[in-house]
Amino acid sequence: MGFDPHIFWQQLTNIQYLWGALLSVGVAAVALIIAVLLGFFLALGRTSKNRWGRSASGAYIWLFRAIPALLVLLIMWNALPQLIPIFKADWYTPFIAASVGLGIVEAAFMAEIIRSALTSVDDGQGLAGRALGMTPGSVMRRVILPQAIRTALPPTGNEFIGLVKYSSLASVISLQELLTTAQVGVNTTFRYAEYYAVAIIYYLVIVSIITVIQGRIEKRFAWSSRGARKLLLRTTATETQVIAVGRARGAREEVKA
Repeated sequence: MGFDPHIFWQQLTNIQYLWGALLSVGVAAVALIIAVLLGFFLALGRTSKNRWGRSASGAYIWLFRAIPALLVLLIMWNALPQLIPIFKADWYTPFIAASVGLGIVEAAFMAEIIRSALTSVDDGQGLAGRALGMTPGSVMRRVILPQAIRTALPPTGNEFIGLVKYSSLASVISLQELLTTAQVGVNTTFRYAEYYAVAIIYYLVIVSIITVIQGRIEKRFAWSSRGARKLLLRTTATETQVIAVGRARGAREEVKA
């Protein structure tokens, strides 16, 4: 039994694969949003001076970095409705279970990415902002986060690509994503090569599109002399002064060291 090009091209243009691909991307996107939001607060907890906050965040990260994502999905879909009856309702779909489950797991990894991005910003930036009368929230929002985003973007893009692939695990909870669509065809015809080849093509296209978008976003946030001038024009005088004072303080500390 050789490779049948007719079956391959027929399935390549099958609308079911397109819907499956969109569902995979949708699960990955929702999971990434959950992971970034939850990971941000976990990262703040990890860098907090409060011992209980550091312990709680560290325990969460330790736990969900150790548990396989597949096991979390099985718990979300099979065990959770048994423990909490509200999850037996019709609103609790495989899409929600997969998105939340993957988001909870991914938050542990995003927390470390965000933590490293936040700590990469020189401490002088925050001290300068406070010295100029800015509140801690304003310092975080206007000074630290814009600089941390540039550091966090590349690994976050890689994590999103990983989530697209991890969405295939949701086939165990009956989510009709891309790989499940291919598997249904395999179970019916036993033509493995053609159906799996179509799935590979779709994954390659998805990852290629994400890579291009990621590159454009990174280029937009890249720091250059031209980008610096544009940023200074967009920022307020106070924010500009914070950046300048923070860099001067960091430079003095390096000289002293």
